[in-house]
Amino acid sequence: WDHRWKEFSVWAERGQRIKDSLLTLVDEDTRAFNCIMDSFRLPKESVEEKDLRSKAIQAATRYAIETPFRVMELGLEAFPLLKAMVEQGNPNSVTDAAVGALCVRSAVLGAYLNVQINCSGLKDRAFASEMLTKGQNMVEEARNLETEILSLTAQKMAHL
Repeated sequence: WDHRWKEFSVWAERGQRIKDSLLTLVDEDTRAFNCIMDSFRLPKESVEEKDLRSKAIQAATRYAIETPFRVMELGLEAFPLLKAMVEQGNPNSVTDAAVGALCVRSAVLGAYLNVQINCSGLKDRAFASEMLTKGQNMVEEARNLETEILSLTAQKMAHL
C-alpha cells in the first residue's frame, strides 16, 4: 500500500479534520450546557430581570440545539470517507471502516437526542421544528449510509 500513500494521506487529513472538529464540539457542548445552567441562575425578581433571564435561557437553548446539530453534520461528513475505505482501502482493514460507520451513526443519533431535548424548551417553535425535521432526515441518512457501508463490508469480507 506504500504506492498509495498520497491518496490515503488525503483521506487521513479529511478524517483528522472531522475528528478535530468533533473534539472541539465536545467542549462547545459543555459550554452550551453551562450557558443554560448559568441562564437559569440569573435573578428573576423584577420584570426586567425576568425578561433578561428568559431571553438568556432562550439564547442558550438555541446554542444547545445548534451545537449537537453541528455534530450531526460532521458525522455525516465522515460517511464518504468510511465508504471509500471499504471500497478502496486495505481489505484487511475493511472491518475498521465498518466499525467507524457504527460509531458515526451512534454519534448522529446521540446528537439528535440532544437536539430533541433542547428543542422542547425553545419558544421559537419554527426554528425548533426546522431543526427537528432536518435532524430526523439526517438520522435517516446516517442509518442508510451505515447500512450501505455494512453491506459493502460484508461483500468485501465474502471475497477474502
